[in-house]
Amino acid sequence: MQALFIGQTYIDVTFITDHMPTGDEKHVASAYAVSFGGNAVTAAFCCAKLGVVPDLIATVANDWLGRMFQDMSAKYGISIHPRKVNSSSLSFIMPKDGKRAIVRCRDDEHIHPFPMLNLKGCRALHVDGHQPDAAIHYAKLCREDGILTSLDGGGLRTNTHELLEFIDVAIVAERLCEQMDKTPEAMLDYLKSRGCRVGGVTMGEQGLLWYDETGAVRKLPALPIARERVLDTNGAGDVFHGAYVFSYLNNPSKSWHDHFEFARAASTYKIQRLGNEAGLPTLADIDAVRQEFQIGRKKEFWD
Repeated sequence: MQALFIGQTYIDVTFITDHMPTGDEKHVASAYAVSFGGNAVTAAFCCAKLGVVPDLIATVANDWLGRMFQDMSAKYGISIHPRKVNSSSLSFIMPKDGKRAIVRCRDDEHIHPFPMLNLKGCRALHVDGHQPDAAIHYAKLCREDGILTSLDGGGLRTNTHELLEFIDVAIVAERLCEQMDKTPEAMLDYLKSRGCRVGGVTMGEQGLLWYDETGAVRKLPALPIARERVLDTNGAGDVFHGAYVFSYLNNPSKSWHDHFEFARAASTYKIQRLGNEAGLPTLADIDAVRQEFQIGRKKEFWD
């Protein structure tokens, strides 16, 4: 095991439409994609695509969607440690004008306890707050063993406050700021108070507001991509998380600014493609984005 990711599994159905029918109407979408979904799940697939294949504790149902998800995981070589639920979870996603509307059907009633794994060799843990009992159990173990712990704080969970005590790198969404009635600046102060040595707030077109190990607050602006090139922003944050975890695993001596810059290029690639799987970049894709926007010297970032 090189890394462990923990999250809720979705199957995402993403479609482009200029009209949502009501009543007895019918309408034909112009494009669609079917893919794996879920915050930490998508991040795990991103990390695997880039070259470090993690283990994944994820919800899995014994139905045809569950079998589809396991086929997707096998394609990327990801070892799934299933936590059984009765029904697979679905997301219906409608991207439009740089935003996305989502309808979710979720089963997070776990039938069994989370699996107990041997963490030997593990160098990073990434959680999204789903499966809160598993997230805090492994965050505590990893903290004790000196393994990097990372949180995608997409929303407020039942034990977010307690979990943060065991998180090294916490990158949260503006939605969490709204739920906790905090400005992004106040959220950084809160993350510092919980002991997170690196923390940040992703703010879409406004980029990333974050602080480093010294506590210094920094701003990483979003890349200036033309609006007409933005097709599907759903999953961009998940790709960002998966990419910075990969960057850390691949070269832990680099700075967090470097890791986040790498992840920014990955998420810029994602938003130009429909669906999570199509939006997973390769190392060459990330290098192409970096060269297009003239970021750093013309050399492979991962060298």
